[in-house]
Amino acid sequence: MAAAFEPDSTFYLDRRFLEPGDDAVPFDLPAKPVVQQAFRDYQQLVLFMPVGAAVRLLAPCLGHKHQDPAVVCIDDAGRFAVSLLSGHVGGGDRLTQQAATLLGAMPVVTSASEVTGVLAVDLLGREFGWNVDADSLTVTRASAAVVNGEPVGIYQDTGEPGWLQDRPLPNNMQIFPSLKSLMESPCTAALVITDLLSPAGQDDQPSTLAEKHVVLYRPKSLVVGLGCRRGVPEEELEQLLDETLRSHNLCKDSVKCIATAELKRDEVGIGLLADKLGVPVHCYTADELNSVFQDRDAPDIQPTEILAAGRPRLHPTPSETAHRLLGIWGVSEPAALLASEAEELLVTRKKTTRATIAVARIPFSEMSR
Repeated sequence: MAAAFEPDSTFYLDRRFLEPGDDAVPFDLPAKPVVQQAFRDYQQLVLFMPVGAAVRLLAPCLGHKHQDPAVVCIDDAGRFAVSLLSGHVGGGDRLTQQAATLLGAMPVVTSASEVTGVLAVDLLGREFGWNVDADSLTVTRASAAVVNGEPVGIYQDTGEPGWLQDRPLPNNMQIFPSLKSLMESPCTAALVITDLLSPAGQDDQPSTLAEKHVVLYRPKSLVVGLGCRRGVPEEELEQLLDETLRSHNLCKDSVKCIATAELKRDEVGIGLLADKLGVPVHCYTADELNSVFQDRDAPDIQPTEILAAGRPRLHPTPSETAHRLLGIWGVSEPAALLASEAEELLVTRKKTTRATIAVARIPFSEMSR
């Protein structure tokens, strides 16, 4: 089993069983010190010992299911693989299935969502990188509603639509066409997939929303286009980002990437902001950026002439100053459109004295890729 998980695994072996050629870290009994240290050092732990022994060894180390590593127990005969700790949230159930397959053992999984085959509220969209935006008590109550057969509503206005593929909803769960219809329904819990900071709008949320156990999911659906002068610090760019998103009721957790011009590839402030957000930076050449401003039916017409002819405002606005200085009709707006593959902007260019920002939303059809 250790060999199957190489090179990402460490194999600890009782020194009495060590043989020449074993790629293992030997230890001497008692097992308590090495097991407890492994619990602190690793995200996943497979123990070949009785469940009772594992419980007694690990009891003093237990913290919280969102922090503790996944623990799987396998009996000495290799007949059963038991998901013991953090099976649901920490991936222990999945590790149990892997271990059982490798050893030809019987997987023993007792998580409610696993044994009943219902949707796991706290894992919805995890494969796409969605963040869950709700306190643990709300998630627990919404999960209980799903498992106990209470009415649960789902509404999605952005993000990957493929989470429902090959996953039929149970009878107590329903997808609603609008947030209003969900809020007016008798559902006990609401699962809302959105990049809006406040799904009900920037005003106070209606009482019908507060009466439900609402779990928000933040898909990576927003692309931030940035342009700036040389040397603008990360703090200034982040302030611009925060103000822009907040004023347009958009959630920072839904930012998928930052887009900019190739000539800004080594801009320190942009790089530091991307690192802080944990997102990549996509850079585009002058030709790529300028192509966004061209009229496909009349490629020889200048972008400023297109604007004068009445181009919609949610399309990028060409800058004669930027074109004169850099040979580019714009940075933040076309970069956001290129990275998102959207037809129009969600937030048009906002300027400060040293930076510009624009935001686009990745369309549903592109999110599924």
